[in-house]
Amino acid sequence: MPTVTPVKVVDASALAAVLFGEPEGEAIAARLEASRLAAPALLPFEVASVCLKKMRRHPEIGDKAAATFDMLARMEIDLVGIDLAGALRLADEAGLSVYDASYLWLARELRAELVTLDKRLETVSAAMAGRGTT
Repeated sequence: MPTVTPVKVVDASALAAVLFGEPEGEAIAARLEASRLAAPALLPFEVASVCLKKMRRHPEIGDKAAATFDMLARMEIDLVGIDLAGALRLADEAGLSVYDASYLWLARELRAELVTLDKRLETVSAAMAGRGTT
């Protein structure tokens, strides 16, 4: 019987921790291992924003941060278009930004685990899973 590779939706906070070697990065990498990764198509923009913040805060690492960002293009992550109206309704219902709701919407759509370091998003995701809506 063939094994099914689990799908996990990864958000920008979790992926940035891995890419930029943040303290939580190793634990996140372990959670993502042996999984097929998916994210809303906005992921590269959000990770680029994180990179830009790091470059501005620490100009001495600008080239290194930019090179690290370039690794994102080599990662196997399925970037998926989102039903924006659905994400908007979910954001309103859950008290999230539309950006965060996009990750949650995709996790619900794919019936996948959402991997995030965003405590609010994690709490909402867990609450919805508990209600059987993830």
